[in-house]
Amino acid sequence: MLKYELYRNPNTGEEWIETALRGKELLTTYLLNKGTAFTQQERDELGLLGKLPARIETLEEQIKRAYRQYRKYKSDLQKHIYLNNLHDKNEILFYKLVNEHLVEMIPIIYTPVVGKAVQQFSREFRQPRGLYIAFQDQDKIELILENRTHPEVSIIVVTDGERVLGIGDQGVGAINIPIAKLMLYTMCGGINPYHTLPIVLDVGTNNEKLLKDPLYLGCRHPRIKGKEYDQFIEKFVRAIQKHMPNTFLHWEDFGRDNARRILERYRKQLCTFNDDMQGTSVVTTSALLTAMERVGTELLSQRIVIFGAGTAGVGIADNIVEAMVHQGADRKHAEQKIWLIDRLGLLTKDTPDLLPFQLPYAHDTGRGMSLEQVVLEVKPTVLIGCSAVGGAFTEQIVRKMASYTSRPIIFPLSNPTAQSEAIPAQLLAWTENRALIATGSPFEGVAQCNNAFSFPGVGLGLIAARARYLTDNMLWSACLALSGCTPKGANGPLLPPLSEAREVAYRVALAIIESARKEGIAGIKDNISAEEAIKNVLWEPYYRPIRAK
Repeated sequence: MLKYELYRNPNTGEEWIETALRGKELLTTYLLNKGTAFTQQERDELGLLGKLPARIETLEEQIKRAYRQYRKYKSDLQKHIYLNNLHDKNEILFYKLVNEHLVEMIPIIYTPVVGKAVQQFSREFRQPRGLYIAFQDQDKIELILENRTHPEVSIIVVTDGERVLGIGDQGVGAINIPIAKLMLYTMCGGINPYHTLPIVLDVGTNNEKLLKDPLYLGCRHPRIKGKEYDQFIEKFVRAIQKHMPNTFLHWEDFGRDNARRILERYRKQLCTFNDDMQGTSVVTTSALLTAMERVGTELLSQRIVIFGAGTAGVGIADNIVEAMVHQGADRKHAEQKIWLIDRLGLLTKDTPDLLPFQLPYAHDTGRGMSLEQVVLEVKPTVLIGCSAVGGAFTEQIVRKMASYTSRPIIFPLSNPTAQSEAIPAQLLAWTENRALIATGSPFEGVAQCNNAFSFPGVGLGLIAARARYLTDNMLWSACLALSGCTPKGANGPLLPPLSEAREVAYRVALAIIESARKEGIAGIKDNISAEEAIKNVLWEPYYRPIRAK
C-alpha cells in the first residue's frame, strides 16, 4: 500500500493528505505529485528542495503548458499516449486538463482511439496500472488484491479481453479499456480516483497474431473455457466479496457466451453491472424514447430490427422490451416486435446453437434471412446496428427502409469508426434528410450513443446510495433521466451534447438513488437527501495540501 492517507474535515469539507513519502518517491507517485506546483513549505518538509525549478506554478499555469504539449502531437494515438503518460505522472493535472477540454479529449481517451491503444498495448507498454490476474495465479488472487495501490476501493472495472469494442479478442492489452472507463467515471461521474481499480483477468487469448507476437505481454495459450473458466471467475468474485465487500463491480468486454451468464449469476450477490449489456442499452433506449417524441408515436408501434445478436444487441433488445412493458405492453407481444440478426441470419426457433438469452426473440419462420431480406419482409421503422460490420447498412437497404416510413430511425452503433454500419452523411442523403440518427462512434452533427452518458451516472448513484445491487427498475429510471436531459425540438440531436456529460451523470445518479430507495436496497439513512449523498462522494481535481507524516 502507498504510504499516504487522505483526510477530510466533515464540518468544512477541507481535504488534505498526510504522507511518509519523500523526495523522488513522492514525485513519482501520480496521485500525490504536483510537479512545479508544490508550495515552498511542502518542498521544505517533503525533501523536495532542489528537485524542482525554483518557480512555483499554479495548476492553471500547468494546464496551459500541458495543453500546448498535447496539441503538438499530430496523430490521435500519439495524443492518447501523451494523456496516459500524464495520467501516470500527475493525476490531478490530467483530470483538470481533460475536464477543461472534455469534448475534444474524450474520443482520444476513450472510443474510438482506445481501440488502437489496446491493439498496440504490448508494443507501446511503458508503465503498469491496475492489477493483472493470470489464470495460473488463481490461488494467489487474494494476495494480488492485497497488492492494490489504493486501500479503499469503491469501484472496480474488470475485463477478460475477449470481445473488445469491434476488434475482438485482445488478451491482456484489454487492460486499457478498464483504465479508460475509470477515467470517465472520474471525469464525468466525479468518482474519486483514489478509490478505483482496473483489473484484467488474463485467461489467454485465441488471437493468433498476439500469440505469435514476440512482444506480447500476456499468457501465451488459448483461452481457458468451460468449468476451469467458471471456477476462476468464482474465485475472483469471492475474493472481491471478502476483501472489498462494498465495492461496485463493473464487467467489461467479456465474450458473448460469458457476459450475460456471469452477470445473471452474480447480480443479486453483489452490486454489479455489465456496461456492454446494460450501459449500452440505457443510452440506446433513451435515444429511442426521444425519437418516439420526435415522430409522435410510441415504442410498441415500432418494428425494430437489430443487426448483431450478441451481448450488446440482445441487451438493447431486453431494455427496449422493459421500456415497452413499463409503458403497458405485454412482454411476449413486445418481444415479437424485435427481429435479431446474427452472422447466420435472422434468429428463429430452429436456428442452430441458439443461446438461452436469444430465445425470446426467435421468430417462427425466416431462418437465415439476410439483413436485406429481413428489411424487405419486416418493413422496419427502427434499424439498430451492433455487428462490427463496417458499411453493413447499404444504400439499397436504407432506401428500401426509408420507403416504408416517413422518419426512419437508424442507429449504427458499432465502433471504432471503421466498424460503423453506416456514415451519417450517407444515411441522410439516402433518406432525403428524414432519418433520425444516433451513432456509436463520434460523427459531426449527430447524437453519439456514448456510454459516457450512462455508466458514470449509474456508478455514482450506486456508490452514493450504497446500493446492495442494481435492478432493472433502476436502469429504467436511468433511461428516463437521460432522455429528460436531451434538448427538446423537432430536429435536434437525440442525446445531449458530450459537453453536458457531468450534468447528465448527476441527473442519472439522482434517479438511481431514488429508485434504490423505493426498492429498499439503498444503504444510506432516510434523512440524507439524494443530493447530499452525491455531494458526500463527489471528487474534484485540485491540489490538496500535503503534510509530512
